[in-house]
Amino acid sequence: MHRVEHWADTHHPIWLDFIRIGLGIFLLMKGIMFVQNTDALFSIMQKSQFPWVSIGLAHYVAFAHLVGGLFIAIGLITRVAILFQIPILLGAVFFINPEHGFYSENTELWSSIIVLIVLIAFLIFGSGRFSVDHLIRKPKRDWLY
Repeated sequence: MHRVEHWADTHHPIWLDFIRIGLGIFLLMKGIMFVQNTDALFSIMQKSQFPWVSIGLAHYVAFAHLVGGLFIAIGLITRVAILFQIPILLGAVFFINPEHGFYSENTELWSSIIVLIVLIAFLIFGSGRFSVDHLIRKPKRDWLY
């Protein structure tokens, strides 16, 4: 794992940091929208055979998007935050959004697929130079420059 992190740190262009920040903000906004849209939440719970599981999943999704999106945006424990996002996006890609069809106008499905791919890329590449992770790992003597 250390070799993968070293390779990712040496091959991480700065423009990827801006994509990471945008991804984090996007996930944070999706979390806010999820919390605000209680009608969709209640319809998911009513369709479920296990309402208690649905309530737990709804809280997990909201918390993971809100906190995880913020952590991804600022680059704090980025890989861990991404690991909490991936099951949500897998569920969205394979279980939630295909109900509306795989046609090109299903923007929720395509945005879920794109976000999942970008999350996997950042799981490999890490948070980059413009991140709290980088500041924490940076040796003390480099903070002067």
